[in-house]
Amino acid sequence: MTTFNYHSEIIRSFPDLRAGIIISGNLDNRLSSEALNQEYITEQQAVIAEIGDNPISEIGAIAAWRAAFRKFGVNPTRYRCAPEALLRRLLKKGDIPSINRIVDCCNLVSIRYKIAVAAFDVKALTGAVTVRFSNGTERYTPLGENVTQAPEEGEVIFADERDRVIARRWCWRQSDDSAVNEDTRLAFFSVEGQHADCLDDVKSATGDLQNLLKEYVGAEFNSALLGPDNQKFSD
Repeated sequence: MTTFNYHSEIIRSFPDLRAGIIISGNLDNRLSSEALNQEYITEQQAVIAEIGDNPISEIGAIAAWRAAFRKFGVNPTRYRCAPEALLRRLLKKGDIPSINRIVDCCNLVSIRYKIAVAAFDVKALTGAVTVRFSNGTERYTPLGENVTQAPEEGEVIFADERDRVIARRWCWRQSDDSAVNEDTRLAFFSVEGQHADCLDDVKSATGDLQNLLKEYVGAEFNSALLGPDNQKFSD
């Protein structure tokens, strides 16, 4: 059983938070897909045209993430939330490189809705994953590295029951051992918004991600919407 939940302190501190959680098995992430690549490129071009010269930091969904980062003591310009980092890369470089089918599906949805979308391989995890404030003693392995770090006390983390951190500073960066790759068969996905009245965006983004996973990764999935009235999902 895979369980994902938000600690009650997170819900109290961030009352506008809404999330779509997908738990998905039977994944096939081994091959590239020309159809997905084209859909991804088309979406990137549409987002570039949509944003134009408007400041990314002033987009409502991004501004809300920046405010959330400041609330738990993190400078959102030094540590950019994942959707802002993606959008800045896109507008600066003109594209976001393909990584693999699962990551590409997540990034496509993230730039479309300007919200945080992430995929986590569950094979290295122990027990439930909880979004909570760090106590500073947990263990985190940065992506692409083999050294262990401790998060800062008070930052928001995703952690399992053995204090293994799979994402630091909420949606800033995930861990090496949770990253999806060609061997990933079971994963959970988080689709999170912080802006006021973001529920419709989160619902639509979660639905879009499910459709993309079904079409391009052959996924089977269950999903739920989480927020103040529903903080936990198990499958």
